[in-house]
Amino acid sequence: MCLAIPGKILSLADDATHSAMIEVVGVRRRVDVSLVAPEGIGPGDWVLIHVGFALSKIREEDAIEQLRMLSALGETQAAMEEVRGYSHDEVDPPPGERAFP
Repeated sequence: MCLAIPGKILSLADDATHSAMIEVVGVRRRVDVSLVAPEGIGPGDWVLIHVGFALSKIREEDAIEQLRMLSALGETQAAMEEVRGYSHDEVDPPPGERAFP
């Protein structure tokens, strides 16, 4: 399934990689934010991500609603698996540190 998933920016890279650490349903991965950087982004902002790229900046309320909808549709696990495939250089947080139930 192809879908864009809301993720919260935790931190921006200090180098020229145009990447950010993003958290989606407790899974943390580094994604490319070069497409949304001109909009002005920073820690705490929410973006829609797909195949490792942040596509657009969204409101927190919209992000939370989309995450609830994914959960209601039983797609939370699929979203987590997709995000896990974005990057191999980061580790997931320990159980119990997930941002959403």
